[in-house]
Amino acid sequence: MKRAMIYFAGFLGVALVGTFALAMTTRAGYESAEYKVIESDGSFEVREYPDLMLVATDSKMDSQGRDGSFMRLFQYISGANEAEQKIAMTTPVFMEGEIGKSDVSMGFVMPKDVAAKGAPDPKGEGVKLRERKGGRFAVVRFPGKLDSKLAKEKETELREWMKSQGLEGEESAEAAGYDPPFTPAALRRNEILIRLKTSVEETEKGDSESSSETAQDS
Repeated sequence: MKRAMIYFAGFLGVALVGTFALAMTTRAGYESAEYKVIESDGSFEVREYPDLMLVATDSKMDSQGRDGSFMRLFQYISGANEAEQKIAMTTPVFMEGEIGKSDVSMGFVMPKDVAAKGAPDPKGEGVKLRERKGGRFAVVRFPGKLDSKLAKEKETELREWMKSQGLEGEESAEAAGYDPPFTPAALRRNEILIRLKTSVEETEKGDSESSSETAQDS
């Protein structure tokens, strides 16, 4: 009996390691939206994102894509577009809308080379291309099954951290998921992002730097 328990524990350990390795490998196999970390504090970060091109559709956050939203976007990258072009999957999948509410917009990030050349128009109903404007975001990273309840809890934690750091963000937030549905909840990478408001001082500094660069170029 004792030996059987040891074997079972060993098997369970190997299975967990294998599952973790599969999840990490799958995630690492996709191009991910680039960003620059400005500040890091445990699971919290301030990031700078460039402009991103998304292909998006309406969704329900708690449906986990089972409402057809994920498949509509997957069909687009599989060739349901005007160029009949196959497009590589990327991470993360953005869920934009009021956190805690069911209705959101699910979006896949277009790969850099596709965005640079111009993403083809969608053929599918309810699917559209749009730009996600870059900027600075406060972010919290966490595991689990991403639903509206967990997302709202993490948004509250993020806003409390922002307050402690003297950061002011917009009223809306967005969620992001990095893993396929078969990934165990404990191994998933999820995030809540809140766009930071730009202060007058930062705007003036940016305008000054831009004017200085223009003067040097001329």
